[in-house]
Amino acid sequence: MTSQDQAIAMVSRSRATEADTSSVPDQIPARMVNEFAYCPRLFYLEYVQREWAHSAETLDGRFVHRRVDQERGRVPEAEALDVLAGLKARSILIGSDAIGAIARIDVIEAEDGVVTPIDYKRGAVPDIPLNAYEPERVQVCLQGLLLRENGYTCDEGFIYFAKSQRRIVVEFTVELVDRTLELLELARTTAASGIMPPALEHSPKCPRCSLVGICLPDETNMLRLAGAESDDVKKHRRKSDTEELRRLIPARDDRMAVYVQGYGYYVGLKGERLEIRKKGKAVDEVRLIDVAHVNLFGNVQMSAQALRELISRDVPIVHLSYGGWLNAITTPLPHKNIELRQQQFLIGRDEAACLRLAQSFVIGKIRNQRTLLRRNGRDVPKTVLRRMDSCRKQVDSAAGLEQLLGMEGTAARYYFGNFARMLKTGDDDDTAFDFTARNRRPPRDPVNAMLSFLYAMLTKDLLATIVGVGLDPYLGFYHQPRYGRPALALDLMEEFRPLIADSIVVRMINKREIGADDFVVRAGAAALTENGRKAVLRAYERRMNALITHPLFGYSISYRRVVEVQVRLLARVLQGEIERYPAFVTR
Repeated sequence: MTSQDQAIAMVSRSRATEADTSSVPDQIPARMVNEFAYCPRLFYLEYVQREWAHSAETLDGRFVHRRVDQERGRVPEAEALDVLAGLKARSILIGSDAIGAIARIDVIEAEDGVVTPIDYKRGAVPDIPLNAYEPERVQVCLQGLLLRENGYTCDEGFIYFAKSQRRIVVEFTVELVDRTLELLELARTTAASGIMPPALEHSPKCPRCSLVGICLPDETNMLRLAGAESDDVKKHRRKSDTEELRRLIPARDDRMAVYVQGYGYYVGLKGERLEIRKKGKAVDEVRLIDVAHVNLFGNVQMSAQALRELISRDVPIVHLSYGGWLNAITTPLPHKNIELRQQQFLIGRDEAACLRLAQSFVIGKIRNQRTLLRRNGRDVPKTVLRRMDSCRKQVDSAAGLEQLLGMEGTAARYYFGNFARMLKTGDDDDTAFDFTARNRRPPRDPVNAMLSFLYAMLTKDLLATIVGVGLDPYLGFYHQPRYGRPALALDLMEEFRPLIADSIVVRMINKREIGADDFVVRAGAAALTENGRKAVLRAYERRMNALITHPLFGYSISYRRVVEVQVRLLARVLQGEIERYPAFVTR
């Protein structure tokens, strides 16, 4: 039995025949039944949770369908078909309430009163019995059943494989019809159940799936099994166990963040490019396909055309003050995965569940702070490292969020009390980067100004990622809801503060990538100049795009992809697939 057969069988056994399907739309698309036959989890992600991501194969498939997706021709009523010959129509939508399905048929041909659906596929004819896999045969069979239900005579269909430039006939046998209707009903009950099917295990389908970075099959299965193991088994887990995980592709997002700051700038659209102008003169441009998100500092203007095009491509626009304070994010309509947000709000009312998540966030933060201090600090007292480790060990015994906050604060005092030991300030009379304590609102020295600015950049990236995954950024588990505060972004940022923001500050000061001239201090408040912000933003993007070996999964991905993976792992925790949130901690 293949892995998808096992998954379908498991889904079938777990669904009660009396499941309430009233919440499922009357007509399920034939393409979604194809997805269910291929992988029930993929069907659930796409159809129920409305997740989607393009890959090279999906884009190639869109190109193959460019002609058949254009509506051409007309299919007359079934009674009038017998007088027509050589009928051919494209992109025909047909549905049936009786069957409970709908399909957009790529091509319909008719001859002597008999119609034939033709489904286009991008690949080559597979070298297997019947020359087509079950999902493709089921899809075209369902199209044929819909034609029959609407009164047409339809005995077979075709699958056209573009790479082979060859048609394969699909006969609508009794066995295929029964299997098609069975899968349609299983898909309907799965959608109504509210339970995501399990991830396939070691399936060769997963690396080629466009949703593998959303589904995280290997990662979810590994963490699910680890949660069910005894402590002795975990202790003796071999390193090779994690080396079997297939790495995420791509390891980093090749798109870039666009930052526009300064008076008089305007962002417009020119063909397939964003054009940045100052006083009407173009000063820079970037291809739309290369844009991950756009960050506008201060009163930078953007045309309505550029705004609409970015939104249509799911590219968020981040609006910040000149000093880097997050004001707003322009995004498309909220993510359609209401199921995930329902779970988030349900768990948000469970004090014990909130505490467990908060403990993971704080443990990750303390461990990463201690590692950064141990690696980069000069003459750090061993007692400081021991006390920070003791704080980390006490976290699991916290009785509530207030007590946990005290433990985090104690560790932070040890950390920032020795932060200056990581900085190489040069000459004795160089006091620009003297650091004694963490302060903010406003920051009173250049080091704190850099920390605050970088924390703001990290917050906006996490907020955009959280919205993209489908969670509500304002409902946290450690940081409690407060008007206007992105509490969940602050929760997930805890483990990344030392690894990204703090490490950038240490590196830039020690490598002389920033100097006293990059700051302005007025009335006891320090801020970055325009050139200083540019230097920090360049360092920030370098860090976010740097590859790192994931300590749990063993593959190399960028910090930006790590942030996305962590948000998606939190979603898996909220949906009950894995037991505990695994904070990202560097080795």
